[in-house]
Amino acid sequence: MSSTPEVTVVVPTRNNIRTIAACLASVRQQTYDRLELIVVDNHSDDGTVGVAAEYADRVITAGPERSAQRNRGVQEAHGEWVLWLDSDMVLPPSSVEIAVRTAHEEDAVGVALPERTIGAGYWTACRALERSCYLDDPWLHNPRLVRRDFLTGDGGFHLEMSGPEDADLRMRMHAQGARIALAPIIVDHDEGRLTLTDVMRKRYYYGRSIPAFAAQHDGAVGEQGRAVLGSYVRHRGNLLRDPGHAAGMVVMRGMEVVGYTLGARRGRRDRAARAAAS
Repeated sequence: MSSTPEVTVVVPTRNNIRTIAACLASVRQQTYDRLELIVVDNHSDDGTVGVAAEYADRVITAGPERSAQRNRGVQEAHGEWVLWLDSDMVLPPSSVEIAVRTAHEEDAVGVALPERTIGAGYWTACRALERSCYLDDPWLHNPRLVRRDFLTGDGGFHLEMSGPEDADLRMRMHAQGARIALAPIIVDHDEGRLTLTDVMRKRYYYGRSIPAFAAQHDGAVGEQGRAVLGSYVRHRGNLLRDPGHAAGMVVMRGMEVVGYTLGARRGRRDRAARAAAS
């Protein structure tokens, strides 16, 4: 790896006018010099594309889902490394510099950047408390900076998945012996003012990909659940010190389980219908 390899930042979007400017501005404010910024927009109609054009080197229209958008960004990337962001994330100024240095020092193929939730309201605070339990658990962090040649050689993100595709990539990397390091940096994830309806809707959507994920990784869904529960046990002191939000976290996680379950049921029906049609 060269001392200052080029990094391509890929940001998939769809109608993210509330957060897109802050996300892309944080990329442009990085201390790392050799950056390319590609936004892959899925037919937004709220002004997202116009804002993106003010910051990005290129704005590409592609879909239909996030995995396909990311893969298109990887295909278009010039960088030796690719870093992908959701368009509601904000990078601290030294994030890319620290991530590349971590990859070099630890001889890693991928680097995870831990996240914390920011935003207003009670349920967002509950999410922030939950996410804080994962910050010191490398196994639960999916890679965000990955060598482009690995992504192109391994096929990139699984097109049947939208939600679990990051965990799928992490597990494929582990299976191939590709090291994933954890960078000492925390990314802000602006989830706005969450509601339980928001939580259920998103988990239902993600849950539709669970059958595809489970088909690729036998036993991984249960393993992931056990790892999450283990993180809560390790951080039980923090949860006990904030019982009001910890109780809300339990309610939220219960609602998420319902959303995932219903989504997975729909996903199995969809897969069966596609198999019958073929």
